[in-house]
Amino acid sequence: MRLSRFTALSSSLLLGAVLALTGAGAAQAAENAALDYVALGDSYSSGVGSGSYDSASGDCKRSTKAYPVLWKNANAPSSFAFTACSGARTGDVTANQLGPLSAATDLVSLTIGGNDAGFADVMTTCVLQSEATCINRVNQAKSYVDTTLPGKLDAVYTAIRNKAPSAHVVVLGYPRFYQLGGSCIAGLSENERTAINGASDYLNAAVAKRAADHGYTYSSVVPAFTGHEICSSSSWLHSVNWLNIGESYHPTAAGQSGGYLPSFRNAV
Repeated sequence: MRLSRFTALSSSLLLGAVLALTGAGAAQAAENAALDYVALGDSYSSGVGSGSYDSASGDCKRSTKAYPVLWKNANAPSSFAFTACSGARTGDVTANQLGPLSAATDLVSLTIGGNDAGFADVMTTCVLQSEATCINRVNQAKSYVDTTLPGKLDAVYTAIRNKAPSAHVVVLGYPRFYQLGGSCIAGLSENERTAINGASDYLNAAVAKRAADHGYTYSSVVPAFTGHEICSSSSWLHSVNWLNIGESYHPTAAGQSGGYLPSFRNAV
């Protein structure tokens, strides 16, 4: 009798645990389905480098393989607006991308700041000119990050909060570009690669600080990309591509799905 009562009790507890877990899973699914999600930002959010671009997005090059679309496909939010655009700077976000935001918006994602800091020009300078010129250009970008970028980020973050006061805002950073001591036998010097990685860290630190000061969640993609930088055996970043220069130094489809998507998902 005691054994039967114990077995019945154990079965009841187990069933309760299963139901609780199932209920939690259903609640999470329902919560995701009720979300109104807006994806803002530059080419790292639009998906440049991952291919499969929506022709309707024109020069913004929004990809079906970009992390916002991948997250949307997996979670089926109640609404999804994708306004991220290749080449966007902070002023482009505030001028052209905030239309879908409202008091009903629940979730916002964003990458921004790299174009303001001139990182495309940094990479071009480093590829085409001397090591000394490259490092000087990197230092100019870092100076801009110190003196000018914080105010521009503040303007974007404030505009988002004004239009979407209840939204959970996730700001994602940028990867380090190079694996030092890696497999590359030509191209930039290790000093140049080190300087570029350091500048990326510098930019990420500034973005993270401003995001935190606005009460936003910052998500670093550096851990996810570690081991997948340029010069690694499994790069998730395009190196310089003279046939399609716009995709240079952008994540591949694997970089979006294996680097940006989990970093965003964990922050959500």
